[in-house]
Amino acid sequence: MTERTADPRDPRPLLGEPLALDLLNTRWAGVPVNDLFTAPDGHAIWLSSAGLAGRCAADEAGLDALREAREALAAAVRELDAGRLPGPGELAGLDAVLRHGRVRREASAAGPVDRVEMDEPHRLAAWLAVDDFLGLLAQGPRRIKKCAHEACILHFFDTSQNGRRRWCRMAVCGNRAKAARHYEKAKG
Repeated sequence: MTERTADPRDPRPLLGEPLALDLLNTRWAGVPVNDLFTAPDGHAIWLSSAGLAGRCAADEAGLDALREAREALAAAVRELDAGRLPGPGELAGLDAVLRHGRVRREASAAGPVDRVEMDEPHRLAAWLAVDDFLGLLAQGPRRIKKCAHEACILHFFDTSQNGRRRWCRMAVCGNRAKAARHYEKAKG
C-alpha cells in the first residue's frame, strides 16, 4: 500500500496496525473514551500516520466518511470479538462504504497496476480502510483480536506464528495483567 511512518503528534497508544485496525484504534481507553477524531488536528494526524496525507484531504467530508467506516468496522469487529463472523447487518455497513469505490486493473510496463476509483474522492481513506479489513478477514478472522486486558479497547492483527498473541502491547497491557496477578498472589 503506502509507506507509513507514525506522525510524532499521534497520541494513540498503539500505532502501526493494518489500516482497518488503525482506524478502529482511533478510539482508546480513558474516561471518557479518547477519540483522535475529536482533536482539532486529529484527522490530519491520522492521515499522516496512515501514510495517506498526500492522497486524502483532512476536511470535514473526509472525516465524516472515516467516522462512518469506523462504525462499520467496529460493528463487524464486535461480532469477531464474540466469536462470530460478521452477519448481514455488519456486512451491509461495510458494503455501504465500499459502494463508493472500486479497483480497476491496468497493464503497465512494470506489470499489473491496481487503481482505486472513487465516486467521491473524500471517501478514499474510508474505502481503503474497509478494503483492508476484507483482506484481514481473508487472512483469518481469528487473527483480528481485541486486547485481553479488561481495561483496553484496542484491536490488533495477530501475526504470531501460533496465533496466540493476547495483548495489544506486552510492555503495557501484558505487564499490567502480570502485575495484577502478582499483587493478588501476594495479597492472599
